[in-house]
Formats: sequence, structure tokens, C-alpha cells
Amino acid sequence: MTVTIEYEAEKKLDIPWEAIIRDVAEASLDYEKCPYEAEVNVVLTDNRRIHQVNLEYRNVDRPTDVLSFPGLEFETPSDFSRAEEMYADCFNPETGQLMLGDIMISVDKVEEQAEQYGHSRERELAFLTAHSMLHLCGYDHMDDGERAVMEEKQREILNSRGYIR
Repeated sequence: MTVTIEYEAEKKLDIPWEAIIRDVAEASLDYEKCPYEAEVNVVLTDNRRIHQVNLEYRNVDRPTDVLSFPGLEFETPSDFSRAEEMYADCFNPETGQLMLGDIMISVDKVEEQAEQYGHSRERELAFLTAHSMLHLCGYDHMDDGERAVMEEKQREILNSRGYIR
């Protein structure tokens, strides 16, 4: 798996952010049984920039904690069985890896929400990464049923790597 991380925020997280993101991204794809080597791009930014992107892409005029930009559309979440025939252009011709999508995380929100929820910044960053990876695999939380599925998957992914509350 290739995880490309760009750190564009001025504020620096004094945690092993790169290792956490890579670990949880890999754990998420293992959990979802992705049969391909995949690549994901992650941008760590601030509230100001994520607010701009949230407004531009979702028409929501406020900062958010994480944004996901999937490279694939799934009829059924994590059903990779038709990826090659339906999404041949979603494989990097140089590496052969599945280009799963892009993630943007606000480091300001990592700190704010860790304090708000009473857990570590490491756990909050891991949570946001797992949450976004599930979005890249086709999951959503628009209704209670979808939300419950995502919450359970997030919990299991995080617990498997020791990121507990």
C-alpha cells in the first residue's frame, strides 16, 4: 500500500502522525479485504483550508474534521469484485495500484476533538483516518443503519491496532 501524506498546516502535531495514518489506512483495507495494493493521498491541513474545501465541494460553510474524495463508486461498499472491469482507469498505470482516493484532515480538529471527547490525539487521528478510509471503500452514514455499520467497523479497526478510548 502506498500512502502519500502532505503536511500543509503550520501547526505541528507532536505525535507520530505519519505512522498512525499509514497503520490505520493499511488496517482499514485489510479489514475490508481489499484484494489490491492501493494508493491513498492524505493532506493534513488547518481549519481555514478545510473550511474552504468544505464550502467548495459540499456547500457547507464551516470547517470540518475530515473530507473524503473516493476514486471509485461502489454499488455495495467494499465490493471490489468488479473493480478491474468497471474502473480500469482507477489503476495507476505505473504501479498497478488501485487509486482509492484522497483524504483531507484538519489538525486543528484533531486537537479540538481529542480534548472534547477525552481521548488522545493519536486516537482521534486514527479515528478520522479509519472513518475516511471506510468512505473511500463506499460506506456512508446518511441513515441510522449505515451509521451503525460504520461505527462498528471503525471500532473494530481501531481496536485491532490498539487505538481505544
